[in-house]
Amino acid sequence: MTVATGGPGAGAAAPTPGVAARPPRQAPADLTVTFADESTVRRVSAALGEPDWLLGDRLAAIAAFGPLPVEANRLYTPYVDLRTARLAEVRLYEVAAAAPGRSAASEIPEGAAGIVELREDEVAALALDDEARAAGVILDTVAGLRARDPDLLRRLLAGSQLPDDDKLAQLTRALWVQGVVIHVPDGVRLERPIVLRWALGAPGRALLSRTLVSVGDDAQLTLVEEQVPSDLPAGATAGTAVAGTVEVGAGAPAVGAPPQASQSLYGGTTEVRLGRAANVAVASLQDFSIGQVIFQHRAGVVGPASTLHWALAQLGSRLVRSRVDNRLEGDGSSVEQVEIVFGSADQLFDLTSYTRHLGRDTTGNLLSKAVLLDHSRAYLKGLISIDKPAHGTDSFLGEFGMLLSKQARSVAIPSLEIDQPDCRRAAHSSSVGPIDEGQLFYLESRGIPPFEARKFIVLGFLEPVVARVPLADAQDRLRDLLDAKWAAAQPSAPASGRATAAA
Repeated sequence: MTVATGGPGAGAAAPTPGVAARPPRQAPADLTVTFADESTVRRVSAALGEPDWLLGDRLAAIAAFGPLPVEANRLYTPYVDLRTARLAEVRLYEVAAAAPGRSAASEIPEGAAGIVELREDEVAALALDDEARAAGVILDTVAGLRARDPDLLRRLLAGSQLPDDDKLAQLTRALWVQGVVIHVPDGVRLERPIVLRWALGAPGRALLSRTLVSVGDDAQLTLVEEQVPSDLPAGATAGTAVAGTVEVGAGAPAVGAPPQASQSLYGGTTEVRLGRAANVAVASLQDFSIGQVIFQHRAGVVGPASTLHWALAQLGSRLVRSRVDNRLEGDGSSVEQVEIVFGSADQLFDLTSYTRHLGRDTTGNLLSKAVLLDHSRAYLKGLISIDKPAHGTDSFLGEFGMLLSKQARSVAIPSLEIDQPDCRRAAHSSSVGPIDEGQLFYLESRGIPPFEARKFIVLGFLEPVVARVPLADAQDRLRDLLDAKWAAAQPSAPASGRATAAA
């Protein structure tokens, strides 16, 4: 303890009665979680009844977590900013339910093959239709799979591609308490999507989770992920609330409202592995409340002649730090990744993607777009690496920001590392700026009012991701959310229905 010495006036000033104490100054790279230690890891593992090999994996992760910086890539360190993440009082869920209180086909949304809904530390719904179950598809929690097929779970976790140099990925690997497993065997092509819904946001709580996706040879899967607020009060858990389907955005604090007294934390991974000639599409809609902090990691390992599609939308939360790693290991493999951000108030979106070409004749097409209002910020960072064996690579990375306020900020940093010059294409592009005045003039000259013209341009800018969401209801919901967020930022705008955005 440091003791101040000297006469009156020496040391720190006494607090003024009736005035709230200013929170301690926080550096941009300070991670203020207090539960990341070995004792918590051992306690979590014991509470979940895990075998020694799984405890060993957790201990290796917490040992790596300690010395790692928040950002290992020196090119990106100037853009680390965790100052809006006040997590010192956040408590980790140390155990989570393995199965729902109910599980029936009636829970499955129309047009889907199955659903998993997780509400804070509870499983609200888990159902798979008869056709998919008869084909051998597995949809379960990690705890459920460990009970019935521990060997399969061990193989899935052993094949994980979470980045060893990422501090936040190692935090999740060490302390995850909830998990979902989706396994599609060889030759099974699911025509309808599986819905994965996370309902989170109880103030003062943290949930760390992993989603493991394994798709066999000549198999197909579409996954629609919805991240929505749970609207639980401080100190509550899902066990004290009525479980059920949560409407996207229902009861969430308006973006731009004052932050909750206590934030919540979600750290989640999506780890996808594709066999030969497989096809996987993942669409994710993030619309958590403004009191949420998110650390996300997505990783895909793509086998020969296989294709992985990512369509990601970031709308909610105060701070989002997201990373996507794509490994094109098989000859003829490909990845398409599109991600959009719509920020307002003081939201911060820190997005990074790494795509590594290892096989011959691989293809990558990656696109990030951000629309920013008020004081919001977006950092769009990407790196394409082409290794020596990767002859015939075709890869493109585009990062584009649209600023709708003089206070909004965006940074775009696309990069290439090329060790194999025998490429069909290796290119990147970026731009940051306001709405194009020429586009505005064109629309207004055809009788469209200025407000509607701006709306058409903004929503059309984001439409490429919306159009790639595979479930019609989820597409409509995303368009409604974008429309509502635009309208909320324009209080004097005339009322109107949802515009049909041009692609």
